[in-house]
Amino acid sequence: MDGDIGGGCPFAHGSNTSTEKPVTKWWPKALNLDILHQHGARTDPMDLDYDHRAAVKALDHAAVKADVKALLTDSQDWWPADWGHYGGLMIRLAWHSAGSYRMGDGRGGAATGNIRFAPLNSWPDNASLDKARRLLWPVKQKYGNALSWADLIILSGTVAYEDMGLKTFGFGYGRADIWGPETDINWGAEDEWLADSANRYEDLDQPSTMYNPLASVHMGLIYVNPEGVNGIPDPALTAKHVRETFSRMAMNDEETAALTCGGHTVGKAHGGGDHANIGVEPEATSVAEQGLGWANPGHDKKAANAFTSGIEGAWTKHPTQWDMGYFDYLFNWEWELTKSPAGANQWKPVDMPEEEMPVDPTDPSKRAMPLMTDADMAMKVDPVYNKICQKFMADPDYFADTFARAWFKLTHRDMGPKANYLGPDVPAEDLVWQDPVPAGSTSYDVAAVKAAIADSGLSASELIATAWDSARTYRGSDKRGGANGARIRLAPQKDWEANEPARLSKVLGVLEKIAADAKASIADVIVLGGNVGVEQAIKAAGHDMEVPFAAGRGDATDEMTDADSFSVLEPLADGFRNYEKDKYASSPEELMLDRAQLLGITGAELTVLLGGMRVLGTNFDGSKHGVFTDREGQLTNDFFVNLTDMNNSWVPVDDGTFEIRDRASGKVKWTATSVDLVFGSNSILRAYAEVYAQNDNTGKFVRDFVAAWVKVMNADRFDLQA
Repeated sequence: MDGDIGGGCPFAHGSNTSTEKPVTKWWPKALNLDILHQHGARTDPMDLDYDHRAAVKALDHAAVKADVKALLTDSQDWWPADWGHYGGLMIRLAWHSAGSYRMGDGRGGAATGNIRFAPLNSWPDNASLDKARRLLWPVKQKYGNALSWADLIILSGTVAYEDMGLKTFGFGYGRADIWGPETDINWGAEDEWLADSANRYEDLDQPSTMYNPLASVHMGLIYVNPEGVNGIPDPALTAKHVRETFSRMAMNDEETAALTCGGHTVGKAHGGGDHANIGVEPEATSVAEQGLGWANPGHDKKAANAFTSGIEGAWTKHPTQWDMGYFDYLFNWEWELTKSPAGANQWKPVDMPEEEMPVDPTDPSKRAMPLMTDADMAMKVDPVYNKICQKFMADPDYFADTFARAWFKLTHRDMGPKANYLGPDVPAEDLVWQDPVPAGSTSYDVAAVKAAIADSGLSASELIATAWDSARTYRGSDKRGGANGARIRLAPQKDWEANEPARLSKVLGVLEKIAADAKASIADVIVLGGNVGVEQAIKAAGHDMEVPFAAGRGDATDEMTDADSFSVLEPLADGFRNYEKDKYASSPEELMLDRAQLLGITGAELTVLLGGMRVLGTNFDGSKHGVFTDREGQLTNDFFVNLTDMNNSWVPVDDGTFEIRDRASGKVKWTATSVDLVFGSNSILRAYAEVYAQNDNTGKFVRDFVAAWVKVMNADRFDLQA
């Protein structure tokens, strides 16, 4: 028999394990756990003992900065610089790398270097930014591992602003690269670039109805469409969408105006040719292109012929200088709608003399028509933005400082607290959006505090639930939330339904007195309380194990807390405590995976934590769903033993829950939600559950639960990092 069946290629192109046809293609309703393991050790080329923070600290930061500055004016024939200066290009690279961040789930942004990978590397909005990364490659190659792509990309934009005359606010190293696409990020449901914006809104005229956690108006764009909403010019409507989009990045009106005006103070847009001649994006190119996309056959080694967005022109007379030229153009001239050579909608000044125009980016003997986008016109048309711009125009120093601070926020927002910043240019000032937390004491008597908690009269389940609720807000996406700071006792967290305010108030009232007496932080005492509860449950189950603890958490204050920005951390669902605030388009199981991924835990850790939390009796509002044990309060593996017991049957109930019945008698033994039963139905989760149901793994279950518990409690302890 011919081994090449049917004469086809013997390689399994369409197998059910390939990226072309994964398991979820065959069974689209299957729960996909890939997001929990997408950036594991097998994808990381660094040595197991590589310490990135130590490497960054040893980096010659001054030399790196000097090399970046030098390349800005080292124009290359294969992609020449506008006016001999790559500043505008590098700023756009940094901006678009950082600009994918959204506050809703903390995902996107510049902190991982994700713009190197699909889909971002091939978004229409990122056209030709592949050239900027290739220009930076010699610097990356020279400094190696210590200089991550994520740091270099943001540094290049910051140095570009400095080289063009802006006094920047600062810069922090410390971003670590990932090595593949961030498949956990929902960029939208559309299956085509720049699809109708209406797909993302309940009402396109009401920008606040954009579906969470999205923040851009189209699939493939960073912010808004520069030609207008859905490509139709209307500066007043565009202003509304600009406001909503930037607010979803935690930017207020003044920061938004500063970023828009300051971003267009330098550089230019590129759309001087026919879009139809431009090649495909990087992910669609042949191997001969070596990852470079958007080929421009008419480029002819001239900067003026470069193609990116399709709109064409500079916003100021001197596009390589930080000055007030943007305001001079926008407010001192009337503007009319026109088309770029590529056919894009843009605005041009009415009757501007040629001598007032910027020079051509290739030939200084020529002048070129400037432009404004619909978003620029929004700064003039919208009364709030206009007023802010007038303030900037009256005080250029204030404008420069406001922009510098907004640029710093834009490019550092997803790095988390300042403890993650490294290098000589980290600003000394603490900023509220950095979620500052003061250092806590490590000199108090931990054993005495634990004894006081044990004698407090609080139950183990109350202590464990409170510690969990304090820690579960952590998001590895932007390193916000977590137990450090004890913000669970502040607005808005103290009033969240998921935190059971009555129980929380009771527990905090007891723990705060213990903390005050011991001169310890309440943040530490909350975590210690959870540890005490876990230790009590371990002992009750017949084991003896101490839960590791690291003192030093601090207590944040209301003044250190931007309550509005913390509202997005509210748990809408928490599978670990069998809680769901409402019914959502995503299933409770999917929401559970989302929280687990943000917490940075694996599938095995998710499994052991949830099974342990069920038998500890920590469900929201005392619910008994999933409490598959007659020994509630003891840290046993009963959840898994009874879940996998074939003497049971699992029967749906009309309200969406389930009954676990004895097969022989039909007696109802327990009730459950789909979050509970997925650990028996999903093949991957069941494999983990079976490990913990085995007779020889009762000790392993306790050890693994404690390790996963400590991981969550310490997720935001950046001070413990090397």
